[in-house]
Amino acid sequence: MTSNARKPRLAVLLGDPAGVGPEMAVKLLARAENATTADLLLIAPRSALASGERFAGARVATTEINDAANLRFTPGRITHLVQPEPSAVSPALGACSESAGAAALNALALATELARQGRIDGIVFAPLNKHSLRMAGMTEEDELRFMQTRFGVETFTCEFNITGNLWTSRVTSHVPVREVADLITPQAVRAAVHIIDSALRRAGIAQPRIAVSGLNPHAGDGGSIGREEIEVIAPAVEGLRKEGLDATGPWSPDTVFIAARRGDFDAVVSMYHDQGQIAMKLMGFEKGVTLHGGLPVPVATSASGSAFDIAGKGIARVDGLQAAFDLCARMAGQKLREPAAVAV
Repeated sequence: MTSNARKPRLAVLLGDPAGVGPEMAVKLLARAENATTADLLLIAPRSALASGERFAGARVATTEINDAANLRFTPGRITHLVQPEPSAVSPALGACSESAGAAALNALALATELARQGRIDGIVFAPLNKHSLRMAGMTEEDELRFMQTRFGVETFTCEFNITGNLWTSRVTSHVPVREVADLITPQAVRAAVHIIDSALRRAGIAQPRIAVSGLNPHAGDGGSIGREEIEVIAPAVEGLRKEGLDATGPWSPDTVFIAARRGDFDAVVSMYHDQGQIAMKLMGFEKGVTLHGGLPVPVATSASGSAFDIAGKGIARVDGLQAAFDLCARMAGQKLREPAAVAV
């Protein structure tokens, strides 16, 4: 059997059960067309699925299995791998807790293992809560590094944030702001540009136009407000251009997204989390996607968070999670069509 004889197999996770994740995931899974795009595996406790169905006002038709060894896919129907309940009492809505974090973390670990074994081709997860994950025992800085460890990936990984046709990556991610400057190195800048250039090429852009942001206000103003642009970022960009990449910068952080929104660039590489995230979320919070770059399979989620303030109200929008699903399915399908890919 050749790889192009089947649809991509995607795991769908409910995210943090105390937030809007279960509601969003149920709304996604209830759309019949999604089950025709990919073969779907839901990994969740029964209680979290029931909660999501109640708040979404929808039901999800599933075939239950209790052991990953029995994993089978039925066209047009969702396979539900039932997880053990994380505690005797369901996590309270709208609050961080060890039990909520454990449910989300266990699902993420299992999906990662199934992807590592080649039994699924991608992962889509509803919003998580990092504090709950840490309460449940996650020691890494975020879920990307958690998965990176379990995949055994030693090369650079990075979150891509995508709104419409604009992508971003960043040199540092979920670290305290006081540590950022020390982490801006030529190697880190080059890695952040290379990883998004590669991803954009896989997405069909032959020569991605990449803007590299500065770190300091006004990109350092010629060295009067910091020298990272002169000593680190500009030399890294020059080296990237010599390698044939269409990278420019360092651009002033307060104006680079104006040019990007105008269509001057396909991607912006920012130096730290909020430098890019604030701009991207203002440009399209409800439809934004976070893609975890550098992993063996596509892993995507919505750019929105667990939204404890509206959990249980039935008003969570699914646009971003749908966009994440569409991107993950497209990338997983493309990988299956590659000559070296073999069906499992």
